[in-house]
Amino acid sequence: MSLQHPAEKHGDGRIGRFEKLAELASNFTSSPLFSVLCVALVAAFVAVHLAGLSADWQHLVGDAMGAVALLLLALLKNAERRAEHAIQRKLDAIAAALLEWQRGEPGRAAEALEETIRLEDQT
Repeated sequence: MSLQHPAEKHGDGRIGRFEKLAELASNFTSSPLFSVLCVALVAAFVAVHLAGLSADWQHLVGDAMGAVALLLLALLKNAERRAEHAIQRKLDAIAAALLEWQRGEPGRAAEALEETIRLEDQT
């Protein structure tokens, strides 16, 4: 297990299996289908309580809602960290390109800035 920032694990622009899975899950959870599933889960929660079903059913629906909430929290944090890292990479590239431009020294920073911007467009 690594405590390294998820976006820093692959410095060469590649993304791993977890990042791909997190991106797919993030796309799914922002879809209308997922919203409908969440509304159905909440409706089931209310229906189970109104119908006065056994505590087992109430626990089952409540546990399902808790699991969905926990997964959404993990996905939200993952997306936040990836976005934060992408912004920081762009700011670093802009700062380096500005320093080169100010010093009048053509160099690698302008190319790195273009690559950074292009890299974000691909993901």
